[in-house]
Amino acid sequence: MVRAVLSADAIVDLALSIVDEDGSAALTLSAVATAAGVAPPSLYKHVRNLAELRALVSARVMSELADQAGEAVLGRSADEAVRALMTAWRAYVRRCPNRYAALIQSPEPHTAEPGERLLAILFATLRAYGMEDSAAIHAARCLRAVAHGFAVLETEGAFGLPENLEESYDLLIHMVIAGLRAPRGGDRPGAA
Repeated sequence: MVRAVLSADAIVDLALSIVDEDGSAALTLSAVATAAGVAPPSLYKHVRNLAELRALVSARVMSELADQAGEAVLGRSADEAVRALMTAWRAYVRRCPNRYAALIQSPEPHTAEPGERLLAILFATLRAYGMEDSAAIHAARCLRAVAHGFAVLETEGAFGLPENLEESYDLLIHMVIAGLRAPRGGDRPGAA
C-alpha cells in the first residue's frame, strides 16, 4: 500500500472515492486512513473528526454542482436558463448519485461559499422573470425542490411506471417555466 501525501484536499479526494464507490454510509475515518495507507490518527492533523470530513465532502459536492449549474446557464436567460439549470442539476445527480447523497442539505459553515455561489446562479436565472428579494427566494426554493426531488427519486429507482422519464422531466421543466411566467400575488386577475 502506497502512503498518500496528506492534506485536507487529499483526504476529501479519498473520501469522495469511497463515497462514489460504496455510498456515504461507507465513509469513515478508518476507511479513509486505509485508502491513504496511514493510521487513522494521521488524519487528525488535517480534519478534526468525521463530522468535519463529511462537511468538507459536502462543500466539494456543492461546489461541483454550482460549477456545473453556472456553466450550464452561462450566456442564457429566462426559459432557456431555467431549462439548462434544471438539466444540469439532474445530470449531476445522475452522474454522481452517491456523491450527491452525501451533500448536507441544511446550511452549514463549510458549504457557505459554494452555497452562496449556487444561490447567486439561481437568483440570476430568475432575474429575467422580474423576481427579486422575497419572490426570488420563494422561486429559488421551488426550483431547487423540483430539480432535487425528481433527480433523487430517479436515482433511487422510485419511478416504476413505464412512461419515459425524459418526457416527465420535460413536462416538469415546462410546468416550472409556466409557473415562473404566471402572475403572482396582487398581479393575478381579480386579486384584491
